[in-house]
Amino acid sequence: MDVYAQKRRWKLLLLIFALSIGAISLVYTNYLVSLMAESERRNAELWALSTKLKIEVEDEHFLDFLTDVQNKYTQIPAILTDSKNQILSYKGLDSLKTNISTDKSRTYDPVYFKEQLEIMKDQHPPIIVKVGSDDAFYVYYKDSQLLNSIKYFPYRQLTGIAVFLILAYLAFSSSRRSEQNQVWVGMAKETAHQLGTPISSMMAWIEILKDKYGEKDAELLEEMESDVGRLEVIAERFSKIGSAPVLEKHNVKDVVRNYIDYLEKRISKKISFKVTGEPVAAELSVPLFEWVIENLCKNAVNAIGTNEGEITLNVSQNKTHVYVDVSDTGTGIPKSKFETVFQPGYTTRKRGWGLGLSLTRRIVENYHKGQVYVKDSELGKGTTFRVVLNG
Repeated sequence: MDVYAQKRRWKLLLLIFALSIGAISLVYTNYLVSLMAESERRNAELWALSTKLKIEVEDEHFLDFLTDVQNKYTQIPAILTDSKNQILSYKGLDSLKTNISTDKSRTYDPVYFKEQLEIMKDQHPPIIVKVGSDDAFYVYYKDSQLLNSIKYFPYRQLTGIAVFLILAYLAFSSSRRSEQNQVWVGMAKETAHQLGTPISSMMAWIEILKDKYGEKDAELLEEMESDVGRLEVIAERFSKIGSAPVLEKHNVKDVVRNYIDYLEKRISKKISFKVTGEPVAAELSVPLFEWVIENLCKNAVNAIGTNEGEITLNVSQNKTHVYVDVSDTGTGIPKSKFETVFQPGYTTRKRGWGLGLSLTRRIVENYHKGQVYVKDSELGKGTTFRVVLNG
């Protein structure tokens, strides 16, 4: 199992764990809510019973007792109506509303009680209070503020935890990327510095060999000089990492063609190259853009392997963008891996760091403000990568 599959597995396990905690919290909260709802129902029934007794009993001391029970033990919002829906009594509601125009006077607001009654009807069925043989009253009630708070508490809690986790993840990811960038830039510049001395030395040795064997091995020395020149380009590429490159207008097709002329002499003859399209211009840093083409072509070569194959580089444009499509006849990429291939460390080979495509995306997006992605791929038939540049 590769490192990215392991990461996905851990993320899935953490997600399942978080969902399990959320489910347990919701189930337990719903259990508490059901207990409180049952308690409040009994509370409303107690108020209904005490109201009935206050109507039927004439004993003064018992009336005081009933009033005391209602004041101490029936605290939920409730309304008592007759059979014609007329409000006779209420509890737990604000009977006086502030007059907004003066912000001082407080008056009875019948509209408020009508609204509260409709809310209560929607929440719970009424408790019927029979008085005598024919008459009946109806007690409506609604959930208390405490019950509502408990009911929605797990959702608020989970939302808060989710926001905290997202912010923490973004903060740690940003910090980790910043550290990785610093390490990458430091390694790149140190590599460029270390390459400088042996390259200079090799150039001097080539000049000596030219003087001594120039006529006899001119073609061989020319290729050696070309390779040393390529090492100079590589050192220059590394030295530009972390610095804002100077972008200049260049013919994209010429840049691609020049690199392919160098590359095709140094790979298997079973692989053929084709450069097609229009001679269009775009803002480029040539050393860095050649690195992009190199990584995409080497990826294509690896996809073809030891088989015969073809790599086509097509340059095109529209009104605002320039496109470079690199197509191969290799093994193809599963659709699930279209983004994974650009992640650092991802590789299908036994050897290699898996940094080529990750570096390619960094160069295109960070330094050229463009895009690179898998445009199309089919297993067993090949893959097309697209580079998008500003025209």
